[in-house]
Amino acid sequence: MLFCLLLAFRLGFFAPNAAVESRIGEQVKFIPAREAWLTITQEGRKIGYAHRNFQATASGYRLNEEVLLHINTMGVVQALRFQTEGDLDRQSNLRSFNFNLDSSLFHFVARGSVKNNLLTISAGAPGEEKKLDVALKEPLHLSAGLYQTSRLTYLKPGEQQTFHVFDPVSMGERPVVVSRSDVDESILLQGKRSRAKKFTLNFMGATQFAWLDQDGAVLREKGMLGITLETTTRQEALAGLDRSGSADLTALASIPANKTILDPAAVTELRVRLGNVGEGVFFLDGGRQLLQEGILVIRKESLSVQLGTQAITPDQALLHSSLQAGPLIQSDHPLIVGQVKNIVAVGDSDQEKAKKLMNWVYRHVEKRPVLSVPDALATLNNLVGDCNEHAVLLAALARAAGIPAEVEAGLVYLRGRFYYHAWNALYLGDGWVTADAVFGQMPADVTHIRFVRGPAERQMDLLQLIGRVSLEIVNISYPAIPVAGGRGAAK
Repeated sequence: MLFCLLLAFRLGFFAPNAAVESRIGEQVKFIPAREAWLTITQEGRKIGYAHRNFQATASGYRLNEEVLLHINTMGVVQALRFQTEGDLDRQSNLRSFNFNLDSSLFHFVARGSVKNNLLTISAGAPGEEKKLDVALKEPLHLSAGLYQTSRLTYLKPGEQQTFHVFDPVSMGERPVVVSRSDVDESILLQGKRSRAKKFTLNFMGATQFAWLDQDGAVLREKGMLGITLETTTRQEALAGLDRSGSADLTALASIPANKTILDPAAVTELRVRLGNVGEGVFFLDGGRQLLQEGILVIRKESLSVQLGTQAITPDQALLHSSLQAGPLIQSDHPLIVGQVKNIVAVGDSDQEKAKKLMNWVYRHVEKRPVLSVPDALATLNNLVGDCNEHAVLLAALARAAGIPAEVEAGLVYLRGRFYYHAWNALYLGDGWVTADAVFGQMPADVTHIRFVRGPAERQMDLLQLIGRVSLEIVNISYPAIPVAGGRGAAK
């Protein structure tokens, strides 16, 4: 989730608030060239660096940003490198961009251009990019250039500006609210005190901070889970990188459980009390989950559904969309369609198809954390991935088999803690049934607590929970055990 936040913000585009931008635009006549090297640390450990270069050209500006991170997730350290290049006009409006991400086995590219108020994007795994055209109401700026273009420098103390960020990965738009503190601060940097303007960035509920000097150069950035960027020299940025990576970000983001669940797969009902969850944002109430007076009840579904018993459902639009191919769920690709034909038989029921597809993903995809954009086709080609890769691949296979499928995300219990996790919901007969191809469960156990269902854009909402949400187990119910003599049952 931290990776998704970083990617969405760096790769996205923003359109500022028109009223504030009009005043700022009058002051910004020329943006000075800048080159900056920054160290990236997490809890005092150096885990990477960033290099930013902003230069004037004959017709505008050229922006380059390169970032290298050594990220530890679930005990596996991976090098993550991404690079952004942007061509801007004299008003720093976006004309074209290129983005490349490399992470172990996975690669992601995105490129695009703006012409006549139309943004054309191609994004995906190399050679499998999907094209998208987006009509623009306002000129766009590249998010990686938010600081370099110096516009924040012109915000007055106490003033704020809203940037509307479009993320080509999730194909969604999100607001970023940037506010300047009322009072400037003195910060210690490389042994010297520097006067800095402090800014607070609120992106999808996640708060970040930035300190800029009087000319708009970045001195320090601080984000989630203790990750900090700080300006330094090139030599210092490249030296002393701790290849053991960050602290395990998966563990840092997890939530301790107040009770032990000995056998999650056997639990028939789980009751939990959630705290610090925004109202109206998450899909907590519905299907196997019931929210009652602050208590969330999760009941295990039954697979004994009668296929075809409900001729008309109230959710036909959702069922239709849950059968469609998407940029990351390529259910219409010949390799996906061909794989389905190898797994299921013509006469199989939807339940039989679902079980076979889930079991195939469970057995054949190696369970290893990866840092990339979850992509069903790339997962099929590599047969490696964590919960996100398992979920998008099962969704693609199910849709190709004619089964409406969605990705759900939230929390799951494992060895005394609740971890952020993704799984699937499959429509079988007359209702949705959960399936987890990582655990090999259908239905999934009731410790799978759903917060969102839908595409990558919806899953990004989980960022609002990290470090905030509280969870208390209220009750755990197991199947009734008959007592000898037939006098009742024990739990």
